[in-house]
Amino acid sequence: MRKFILLVACFMATTALFAQHQRTWIWYPGDYEVWLSNDMQNRRTERGTFFPPFWKMDSHYVLVEFSKEFDLPEAEEISIYAEGKYNVKINGKMLPGTPSKVQLQKGKQKINVKVYNQAKVPALYIAGKNVYTDNSWNATYEDKEWIDETGKASDQSGTTYVKAGSWNFDEVTTLPSAFKLPTRPQQAVAQTRQGKGFLVDFGKNTFGYLTLQQLQGQGKLKIYYGESKEEALATDRCETLDLLDVNLQQPADSTLDFSKAFRFVFLEPEGTVKFDQLAMQYEYLPVEDRGTFRSSDQELNKIWDVAKYTMELTSREFYIDGIKRDRWIWSGDAYQSYAMNYYLGFDAETVKRTILALRGKEPTVSHINTIMDYTFYWFLSIYDYYRYTGDKEFIAAVYPRMKTLMQFCLDRRNADGLMQGLAGDWVFIDWAEGLSKQGEVSFEQLLLCRSLETMAMCADLVGESKAQQQYQHEATQLKEKLFAYYWNDQKKAFAHSRVDGKQTDNVTRYTNMFAIFFDYLNEHQRAGVKSNVLLNDKIQKIMTPYMRYYELEALCELGEKDHVMKEIKDYWGGMLKLGATTFWEEYNPAKKGVEHYAMYGRDFGKSLCHSWGASPIYLLGKYYLGVKPTAAGYAEYEIKPYLAAQEWMEGKVPTPQGEIELYVSKNKIKVKSPVGKGTLKLKSKIVPRMQQGQVKHISGNDYELVLEKGIAYEVDYKY
Repeated sequence: MRKFILLVACFMATTALFAQHQRTWIWYPGDYEVWLSNDMQNRRTERGTFFPPFWKMDSHYVLVEFSKEFDLPEAEEISIYAEGKYNVKINGKMLPGTPSKVQLQKGKQKINVKVYNQAKVPALYIAGKNVYTDNSWNATYEDKEWIDETGKASDQSGTTYVKAGSWNFDEVTTLPSAFKLPTRPQQAVAQTRQGKGFLVDFGKNTFGYLTLQQLQGQGKLKIYYGESKEEALATDRCETLDLLDVNLQQPADSTLDFSKAFRFVFLEPEGTVKFDQLAMQYEYLPVEDRGTFRSSDQELNKIWDVAKYTMELTSREFYIDGIKRDRWIWSGDAYQSYAMNYYLGFDAETVKRTILALRGKEPTVSHINTIMDYTFYWFLSIYDYYRYTGDKEFIAAVYPRMKTLMQFCLDRRNADGLMQGLAGDWVFIDWAEGLSKQGEVSFEQLLLCRSLETMAMCADLVGESKAQQQYQHEATQLKEKLFAYYWNDQKKAFAHSRVDGKQTDNVTRYTNMFAIFFDYLNEHQRAGVKSNVLLNDKIQKIMTPYMRYYELEALCELGEKDHVMKEIKDYWGGMLKLGATTFWEEYNPAKKGVEHYAMYGRDFGKSLCHSWGASPIYLLGKYYLGVKPTAAGYAEYEIKPYLAAQEWMEGKVPTPQGEIELYVSKNKIKVKSPVGKGTLKLKSKIVPRMQQGQVKHISGNDYELVLEKGIAYEVDYKY
């Protein structure tokens, strides 16, 4: 046990997404993210047993050299701090010892600092008037290939690299290795005697460190955690527990060392052990909820609130899957968290950290999380990141790692140029009974095609025109094969797979719905997929929130927003009716009672707080408030609100420069935006009236209004 120390000072929420840091800790790019993710992902336990990830874990470079040249207007003294052993060179001359202060002369000065640290990431902090560490410094892991400030410069061999890594450790006392998420006290709502012990209820699913108030005595204390009451009381089957030896003569508050996920806690004291009350230190990622949603539908408001809380709990140092299990970074789960984040906190830093942690280090020997489709989601996440943020700097930094990962994928294609599961590959797609992963699955080809298009976009952004043409050529060829090999004109849908070079009879929803929002289909094909697949109950239904998210997005794209709203209320509302305080990893309305908690062959294996359960945040923001960027970083954007059965709705959608504010009722729309040039698209039975701007009639009941930055618009219309 230990008293948990709040290190709030070492975490500062980002207020300017792409601001350059001054006097900040720096490291080899991506190394801190890898190191921190290793630390986080190895905290998982199952019934007290250490339970690490089952994929290859990389490590940081233990020896890193940092360098930068300055032309100083006057002499100055600099202070040097490092996490690790270090030496210093000034203009190529080694200084004696380990100097903490160095006097620099006026004029050109080249500084080299070499840092070694086996256990932690070698990091450097220099503070001076004109000389200080920021992410414009060069770094090398002794391969002699420098990473420099421009993101495009070259060493003598002509190789191009990206800049050094940093985050927001801007004070010398906020050591990167000491980072911890902040906590705040939280009390239980009920504590009752139950058999030999006490059952404690915190009122809703939560995450953090238990505090035993006025603990004393000698003996053992058994602690069983549950996301449900049934789990906490199932002492032989609950997923997580603590078994403590207590020897305290005087009563004292004691906070446990390790964080857990729970709503209910069952405690069985033995010997003379006793305590007064059970409390906790709630651990959280301090990100402002910039996105909001409210409407006339109270059930929908509760769905949004619970989705927001689910997102809050699964946003930690990185975006993880579930707070009870696995507490790991899965690429497919994280990809959805990024999308929800763009409509809630717009926290670009956690997106970047998670992308870098998932990518890991060279050499590439397996798919991300060992899953083929999760590798492709990693590429897609970069496509979306640029679309929402416009951050070319990060694209330049991550592009070299994109190239090597894509080459790994292309080298694993079969003779027909298609992806097929090889030894060590996990073709996941979804948790669905009887879902075939054999042969060449069309879903994997579709995701690879989009990944190649992402590579072409990023190559263009970093100025590699030849590579851009090559990636686009590969994407075009693969798309042609996708239609030639998998499209079935009779079924008006993509087949699920090919086996031995022949199209199978099976049609599933996955490839077909992704092809909708990837905009790969013409109008005739879209109509066929809509009626023959997405609205066809004979096609195997989707039971996980993971893939329900994509299915509902496809239906929104097809104009079925009334249907989708009903699905949101039935599906997520169904969990609320069962008492859910966070949204689950899987929900099947046909199950009863404790059946809802079982998964993976274990009575309580299901996570009742899972990242992909929070997707209503994204759906409501993008398709009902109707806000989405149409050019990178919201340089241009569209607002196409849809009320469905609501009388009114209002909300804020975050952008890199502030929040778009929107109110919509059946006769009035109010909108104000701090960014770019927008287009308000609306349907009205009368010609809309407004004091600002000019409405354009498109056809029928369709109208458009151009929105200028900073102007508050108020539109009278008839829904």
